[in-house]
Amino acid sequence: MSRGMIQLEAKQVVKTYRGPGGDVEVLQSLDFTLRPASLVAIVGASGAGKSTLLHVLGTLERPTSGSIQYQGKEVFSLNSNELARFRNRQLGFVFQFHHLLPELNALENVMLPGLIAGRPRYDLRKAGERLLEAVGLQARVEHRPSELSGGEQQRVAVARALINDPLLLLADEPSGNLDGPTGEDLHDLLEKLVREQGQTIVVATHNQRLADRADAVYRMEGGKLHDLRGFADNRN
Repeated sequence: MSRGMIQLEAKQVVKTYRGPGGDVEVLQSLDFTLRPASLVAIVGASGAGKSTLLHVLGTLERPTSGSIQYQGKEVFSLNSNELARFRNRQLGFVFQFHHLLPELNALENVMLPGLIAGRPRYDLRKAGERLLEAVGLQARVEHRPSELSGGEQQRVAVARALINDPLLLLADEPSGNLDGPTGEDLHDLLEKLVREQGQTIVVATHNQRLADRADAVYRMEGGKLHDLRGFADNRN
């Protein structure tokens, strides 16, 4: 897929929640276009709707209205089973809290989405080992989450999100619970995935240092995205 192609396109997306004081429109006729092999940062105040946007783009929540297209196909036209299959096989998620299963070791946690997708265990073990090596955890394969640092747990979460070779990795404050140096290590990893492996990543963050690394930066405000820099299409 060439860098100039559109991988994801959101058109006139509205997301409304019903509250005790009436409806609250968190996303307001929002438009968003994403190209492959890019790192995009979404910044903005807490409560501005960054997480809601990631949930909608990641098909975890349906928009109240509007269109979400991946490679030209409207994903919310899929039925529930098809949508769950698409989410499992084509999207990866990394959250502020890594949500690793405590009874599984690092490799087993990484393999889990692939097992859900029905992939052969042997192939998954090899792929999981390669991913853990890629994130610098080849010596921690058999360790359970309680035996890993916070930064190591988040790296396992990144490897897990990549096990099915997703079209898009969505990260919600991935370094929010990490100290400065550990967070920088994670930022290095995310940028490496884009620059060296062609991964596409959308990250919601309060961290300006991470935003500074992005190809495009958008501020979420008033239910809309405001382009702060735009895509650097010719960036090496």
